[in-house]
Amino acid sequence: MADLTTDFLGIKSPNPFWLASAPPTDKEYNVRRAFEAGWGGVVWKTLGAEGPPVVNVNGPRYGVIYGADRRVLGINNIELITDRPLEVNLEEMARVKADYPDRAMIASIMVPCEEQAWKDILPRVQETNADGIELNFGCPHGMAERGMGSAVGQVPEYIEMVVRWCKKYYDRPVIVKLTPNITDIRKPAQAAKNGGADAVSLINTINSITSVNLDAMSPEPMIDGKGTHGGYCGPAVKPIAMNMVAEIARDPATRGLPISGIGGVSTWRDAAEFMALGCGNVQVCTAVMTYGFKIVSEMKSGLSQWMDEKGYTSTADFVGRAVPNVTDWQYLNLNYVAKAKIDQDKCISCGRCYAACEDTSHQAIAMSEDRTFSVIDAECVACNLCVDVCPVADCITMEAMIPGTIDPRTGKEVQEDYANWTTHPNNPGAVAAE
Repeated sequence: MADLTTDFLGIKSPNPFWLASAPPTDKEYNVRRAFEAGWGGVVWKTLGAEGPPVVNVNGPRYGVIYGADRRVLGINNIELITDRPLEVNLEEMARVKADYPDRAMIASIMVPCEEQAWKDILPRVQETNADGIELNFGCPHGMAERGMGSAVGQVPEYIEMVVRWCKKYYDRPVIVKLTPNITDIRKPAQAAKNGGADAVSLINTINSITSVNLDAMSPEPMIDGKGTHGGYCGPAVKPIAMNMVAEIARDPATRGLPISGIGGVSTWRDAAEFMALGCGNVQVCTAVMTYGFKIVSEMKSGLSQWMDEKGYTSTADFVGRAVPNVTDWQYLNLNYVAKAKIDQDKCISCGRCYAACEDTSHQAIAMSEDRTFSVIDAECVACNLCVDVCPVADCITMEAMIPGTIDPRTGKEVQEDYANWTTHPNNPGAVAAE
């Protein structure tokens, strides 16, 4: 059986599935139930400094984007950091960690960008025996307007400065949670590393307005006739998150920096994909808010079964395996040629492939009078659109042409499919790629 135990920054947990800092980790009751359900760790909902209390809205806090089947694709959240007293949170954290010493517990923190504020809170967090801290430099709403959250995460110099303070006053792992609301994610990651951060986590939520109430003419969620931007999360942000993770994992300036992956993780496959791109573990929020804590059982069993099938004995065996295959467009193998193939036994004659290709692509699919669909090889550029719109799995596939045969589209001989095009001497970008 595959061993799901993970060691992230020296923090052991029975599996790589952690709960992200969010409403599900706001109190002892929730966290205990999460651990009983089987979660490997939690990042406690973000703590703030003592002082004027945080006040959340007493009305709708979430806006949702649905798929055609009313499945939740994304949630817009306008909730702030914890509005519970700091002392209460710290007491609860200490009790939970004492009762679950084998689970990872990280304290998320957001206080003003002043050294004294961090100096004051860090010793108190350390007393809880939490395994580490996560600096919330990502929240895009409410707190950003107060000079915290993404207001810090968008300024690399601030990130480096605060991380240095934390490493000065705290002797356990420091994780920096990055905002995606920035042009180049590599810059804040580099700043975190320069400041001495032990790891980064990403992505935090994306600034968004998910919908507008056309009767009240106000963004949703609406509070007494007004709305505001919030943080967007869920399956819809997964592609954005994975790209940013990959950029950090392959950047020479941050290569090797541990990463905790966040952004639309809903299944074991999502987790495996993030980990293949360099994440040592993953954090989950929206899926739990949609389906509850028990989804972790399927995540664990699915990941374990896949690892057994692939011959991986530990998660470390595949972490980062996909990173070498992430490259820039200019280094893709232009000698590679493929064509679409339709399995007539699986085809249901819906015509979606024909409509998509005929109207928007390369007119490479023919339709006979009896609604039999076939690929016109002389026109097919293997764009994959037909595969993407086909409602039947594996009905349409892309098959590579054998080197030496003639491509009917170009009339040219298909060249060798170089196994390592990135460094092949025939690739004009090979030297730069190295």
